Amino acid sequence: MSAPTYDLGKLHGGLRLEARKRQSTESPIVQVPVPGQLVLPITQHAGDPAQPIVGIGERVLKGQLIAETPGSLSAPVHASSSGKIVAIEPWPVSSRFGQKAPCIIIECDGEDRPIEAVEEAPAYDSLAPEVLLARILRGGIVGLGGAVFPTAQKLMQAVTCDIEYLILNGVECEPYISCDDMLMREYAREVLGGAQILLHALEIDTCFVVVESDKPEALHRLGEVLAELDDDRLVLKLVPTIYPSGGEDQLVQLVANREVPSGGLPTDVGCLVQNVGTAAAIYDWIFHNEPLISRVTTVTGNGVARPVNVEARLGTTVANIVAHIGGYTEDAKQLVIGGPMTGKSVTTDSVPLVKASNCILVISERRDGGAEMPCIRCGDCAAVCPVQLLPQQLFWYACADNEAKLRSHGLTDCIECGCCDLVCPSHIPLTFDFRMAKARIRELADEKARAERARQRFEARNERLEKEREEREAELAQQKEDAKKAGADAIAEIMKRRQQKDEED
Repeated sequence: MSAPTYDLGKLHGGLRLEARKRQSTESPIVQVPVPGQLVLPITQHAGDPAQPIVGIGERVLKGQLIAETPGSLSAPVHASSSGKIVAIEPWPVSSRFGQKAPCIIIECDGEDRPIEAVEEAPAYDSLAPEVLLARILRGGIVGLGGAVFPTAQKLMQAVTCDIEYLILNGVECEPYISCDDMLMREYAREVLGGAQILLHALEIDTCFVVVESDKPEALHRLGEVLAELDDDRLVLKLVPTIYPSGGEDQLVQLVANREVPSGGLPTDVGCLVQNVGTAAAIYDWIFHNEPLISRVTTVTGNGVARPVNVEARLGTTVANIVAHIGGYTEDAKQLVIGGPMTGKSVTTDSVPLVKASNCILVISERRDGGAEMPCIRCGDCAAVCPVQLLPQQLFWYACADNEAKLRSHGLTDCIECGCCDLVCPSHIPLTFDFRMAKARIRELADEKARAERARQRFEARNERLEKEREEREAELAQQKEDAKKAGADAIAEIMKRRQQKDEED
C-alpha cells in the first residue's frame, strides 16, 4: 500500500480549535451493558417517521423489526435487545427544542436473545447492486456522521448519477468528539469491509478513506488493514485538522478538489460521501445480519468522572450510560448531545441514545461570550465562513425578515457550523439567528405552497363549474333544437296526411 497522501483541495475559512479529545481516547471503547429498559424513538432519521408494527405486551427479540418504513424516505427501527413492549408513547428526546417524540419502550428480559435469520445471505459480491441496495434498506442504516439520512435512499439516488469517487469520512473536526477515531482504531476491518460493499453496490472503483492528520493511531491501524486487504480501490487520504473540514461539501473540496454547487449535492460533482460508522454498520448487517441497534459514542467533558468512548445499544438512556462510567462530577451543569459547536442542549438525562448520538458532552457551562452588542462590520465572520457567505449581511436581512435577500445571499447554504459565532467580537448569536431565519423561510415556503394549492383548487373548481355550465347550456340548446325539429317534423306529418286526404276527396 502506498503512503497516505494529502490532496491539493483548499478549504476556505474554518478555524483551528483546541481538540480536547485526548481524555476520551486514552482508554479502549467501553461496552455498556443492556439496560433494564430501552426507549426507541420511531424517528431516528431524516424523512418520514417509521410506523410501529408491534403492540403493547408483545415480546420481541434482538434485531427484530418493530417499526417499518412508511414511504420512500425513511428507515426502519429494530429492537436493540429482547424483551416485552410495555408502551408506545411520547418521551423526551434530544431534539433542538426539547420536545417529546413517540417512542417504543421495551422492558428487557436480560437474555438478549437475537432473532434468527430466515436464511443465510449469499456473499455480497454475488448479489446484483439493486439487490444489495434493497438489503441495505432493511438494515435501518442511516448516516452516522450527524445528518442521519437513510443510507439506502442516498445510495439509490447516487446510482442514478455519474459517480466517480466514494469518500469515506473519518474526519472528526469538532472538539471533544472522538467516536470515529476510536471506531477506526478498533474496527478498522469493519470500516474498510463496509467500503468494499459500498463500492460493489455503486459499481465504482475508487474509495478515498479520509482521516485528519492528528489521528496517528487510526491512520496506523487503517494502514495495517489496507495492507492485508491489498485492494487498490481503497486509498487513504489525509486532510488538515481544520474545523469544519468534515462537512460533506468541504470534504469533497479538500479531497477531490471539486466544488459542490449552491443547493447541490456531492453527487452533482461525481462524489458520494459516507461516514466511517455507516460503513461499519453496513458491514455488520451484511456479514453478521445485525441491523443498526448500537453505536460508538463519545462521553466526555469535565462533568463526567471518566471521559471515554462507549458502545451502547440504541435506546439506552444517557443516565444509564453515564452511571456505567462512574457518574457525574460536581462540575456537571449542562448536558449537550453532540459537540460544543453544533450540539443540542437538553434538560434531562432521560433522553435515549439514538442513531445520531455521536457525543454526550457534560460540562460546567457553555462558553459565555458576554452581552450581545451591535455589529461593527469587522468582517471576521466572513473570513472564517467555510461556505464563503457574508454572515453580517445575512444577519441584517434576518433582522428585517427579508426572505428574498436571505435567499439571494445563500442562507440555505449555511451549514450552521458556528464559526461565525466563535469569532464575533460583538457576541451576536449568528448561528441561532440563521437557524430561526431558515425555519421562517421554510414556514413561508409552506404558506406559499398551501396558498398555491388553494389557488389551484379554486381555479380547478371554477373550471369544473364553468365546464358543467357549458355542458348544461349545450344540453339545453340541444333539447330545444331536438324539440324544434320534432315539432317541425310533426307539423310536416300532419300537413302530409291532410294533403293525402284532400287528394282522396
